[in-house]
Amino acid sequence: MCGRYALFTDSTDLADEFDLADATYERTYNAAPSEDLPVVLDDEPERLTAARWGLVPSWSDGPGGDPDPINARAETLSENRYFREAYRERRCLVPVDGFYEWVETADGKQPHYVSRADGRPFLLAGLWETWTPEQKQTGLGEFDSGGPSKAAETVRSFTVVTTEPNDFLAEYHHRMALLLDRERGERWLTADDPSDLLAPSGMELRAWPVSRAVNDPSNDRPELVESVA
Repeated sequence: MCGRYALFTDSTDLADEFDLADATYERTYNAAPSEDLPVVLDDEPERLTAARWGLVPSWSDGPGGDPDPINARAETLSENRYFREAYRERRCLVPVDGFYEWVETADGKQPHYVSRADGRPFLLAGLWETWTPEQKQTGLGEFDSGGPSKAAETVRSFTVVTTEPNDFLAEYHHRMALLLDRERGERWLTADDPSDLLAPSGMELRAWPVSRAVNDPSNDRPELVESVA
């Protein structure tokens, strides 16, 4: 699975790498579920858009009301009720410099940082949704949702697609995020049927052990991706 990642490439370099007109974002070395993070949506492929990590389907009870899955299994995208409509109509790309995987050791789980072998940023395949609360307006101009009055908030969210691991990642986890380069990323956004992209990636990767400080999502600093070997 993919549960934490990092994105810190200079915004200008990121724009050049993925042909974006606008790549403004805040760097993160420990992106975690429920955070608003930059993604590339299929209906706005020229820019980064902020979205909450953890899919909130339009038919759900809203953030936190359901599982809000952070990952979606590639093998069941067209069948699972959480993902099938988004797979057909709302695909996105998640730019990253690398991601974290944990390996069981005698001293507990050891986090490892995984990046592209050449150090360049790459993309994770994702799905996105927009959720809007169904609330009725009272005669007082307030919103009645059965509880305290509050303004309705639209939530844009995403999930990361996972698949079987390639030979390299199999040493770290039994699943891996669906990794894409720029060309495959463009096809993920535009293809009528992107099922041929759902296989494990052949992208060359590298990995090294990092500080257990990454276990705490409140820690977010460059040292998290440095080797402790």
